Amino acid sequence: MILPVHQLVRARVAATVGRLYGLSPEDPAIAGMALEMPPRRPLGDIAVPVAFSLARRLRKAPRVIAQELAAALDPIEGIARVEAAPNGYLNLFLDRAHWMQQWMGPRTPAAHGSDKTIVEHTAINPNKAAHIGHLRNAALGDAFGRLLRFEGRRVEIQNYIDDTGVQVADVVVGFRELERKNLADVQAIAESTRFDYHCWDLYARVTEWYGTDTDPAKPRLKIRAAALHDIEHGGNETAAMASFIAERIVRAHLKTMRRMNIGYDLLTWEGDILRMQFWAHAFEYLKKTGEVFLQTEGKLAGCWVMKIDDDAPTNPEPATNAADVESVSTAGEDGSEPAEQKEKVIVRSDGTVTYVGKDMALQLWKFGLLGRDFHYRVFDASTSPALWSTSSQPAGGDTTHPEFGGATMVCNVIDTRQAYLQKLLKQALAALGFEAQASRSVHYSYEMVALTHHTARELGYESIEDTGKPFVEVSGRKGLGVKADDLLDRLTDKASGEVARRNTELSVDEVRLTAARIAVAAVRYFMVKFSRGKVIAFDIDEALSFEGESGPYLQYAVVRANKILGKLQEREGLDRAAVRAALGSVATDAVADGSDDSDELWGLVLEAARLDEVVDQAVRTLELSVLAKYAFALAQQFNGFYHAYPILKEERADVRLWRAAAVAFYAQQLTTALDLMGCAVPERM
Repeated sequence: MILPVHQLVRARVAATVGRLYGLSPEDPAIAGMALEMPPRRPLGDIAVPVAFSLARRLRKAPRVIAQELAAALDPIEGIARVEAAPNGYLNLFLDRAHWMQQWMGPRTPAAHGSDKTIVEHTAINPNKAAHIGHLRNAALGDAFGRLLRFEGRRVEIQNYIDDTGVQVADVVVGFRELERKNLADVQAIAESTRFDYHCWDLYARVTEWYGTDTDPAKPRLKIRAAALHDIEHGGNETAAMASFIAERIVRAHLKTMRRMNIGYDLLTWEGDILRMQFWAHAFEYLKKTGEVFLQTEGKLAGCWVMKIDDDAPTNPEPATNAADVESVSTAGEDGSEPAEQKEKVIVRSDGTVTYVGKDMALQLWKFGLLGRDFHYRVFDASTSPALWSTSSQPAGGDTTHPEFGGATMVCNVIDTRQAYLQKLLKQALAALGFEAQASRSVHYSYEMVALTHHTARELGYESIEDTGKPFVEVSGRKGLGVKADDLLDRLTDKASGEVARRNTELSVDEVRLTAARIAVAAVRYFMVKFSRGKVIAFDIDEALSFEGESGPYLQYAVVRANKILGKLQEREGLDRAAVRAALGSVATDAVADGSDDSDELWGLVLEAARLDEVVDQAVRTLELSVLAKYAFALAQQFNGFYHAYPILKEERADVRLWRAAAVAFYAQQLTTALDLMGCAVPERM
């Protein structure tokens, strides 16, 4: 697509600049050479502003430099002509017919060597059903992994399972204290109910139970602490119940995510980090550096703590126990007034490890710096490839597994409230001397998902407290939220009615399959179309609209193009491969004569060819909304084109062929863009 063309142009122009003016390839004017897109098609396809950066040094007008470069530039394959613009730009015009035929062929992604990127996303606490907020994390993380793979990078997708955390402990407490159930009872409930939904309600009930404890000594929270301690240490019924609950809930989460076209390479379990002594190993590292030390006074006495850099967030994220953070006064070395130094608990006084500590150990393992590894087991053989899981027990039989961990870059997809934790992970790596790995520890942050008031009411929340905000905040702890499966079911039901109305010949199963794809596209596109730093209020009608900036609108834009191409094949026997093959033997006037018709056709093709450039930008900026906005604009451009320049009604065979080629390439590129966002294109809508 367009990036290899840009690379070719840069290389040839750079060589010419070096030859003419004696500059080395490392010179800023060459190394930082920018390429731009001219504002109007008659000005060319690529504009090179290098003359402006050379003008002062060479003491020549940019216009003169551009003229010299245009005259000295050797012919470039695929470039029809080069012009020096009066304002000093070097404008290049692509050979339209050549590139249309090239781009319609199979794409070969660039190779990025053996470096691996680990992308960790989803990481839902295994204590209840997945909710709408989790879908933004999973949609962003999955799409980011897809973009990296599109670029030819080696990617490992991980899903972290906090099976020893307080949320799982709360559900255990709920079963034991509120429902008076033992492990056998819980197993029976799991077989006879929608278990993740049952735990959703139970988690809200036990949260309320803690809150109504009127005893100043808070014995109910002590019950939680005891459960948490038993789970971490293992070998008891509490730990066995927690393990069962976590695994059953994780399998429910995976089923939900499969509906969203989301999969993983590895599940990493927090319990395995503890049982494999990963934390103990990392702890020794950190103690030797002095980065983690035993606090002997104050309310954190007896805890192992880590100092927090001055530029860390003032308040820990809500998910962090505020009791694990303290500000202490420390005098400056120059005798200045004491300053506040924040400290974060890594190991509590009772010996339990905070999740920050466990995450530090895992981050070291991800980079291959821990000096030890997990055992592994196949968690789900029905997926392709098989889904693996960490284990603390050696596998029996065939132990062949992919090489996990050992990444050169780690991207953790976690919401903005976890910025504090992610900063500590980078700080710990740097303190251990792993500066390069610290710089390649990426926090892919994003803001929360809320509901519009209309959507909240439609999903059954009639008595929402009026907070004065334009949206309704969800809270799994309070039981207020939209379960992911319920949302997908509701969207599928609504889409089914529209699909059935438009396609009366489809069977009930075909309608349902199409509607399910539309529902997934509605959610996934909505989750990525906004800047990740923006709080989004999910609206069912907006997400599901067949008009406007939505996933279904983009799907329909591809379906419409495919329908045109299908009719062309029925009428003339020309499939896409035949269209491409025929381009070499017909006149090129329809694409290259400079008329409005040919410029519009070429404009659609050139915009479709920018997909790899847009993907590169999205990866560099960690902003997937760039891809979503591009896909929407491309669909709009196609709709304008085919209304103005019909394909099937065009009488001239050569013009019809070039237009069909443009539509085929557009459909190919938009389908790929949708796939990068996890959206499949139905055959009909």
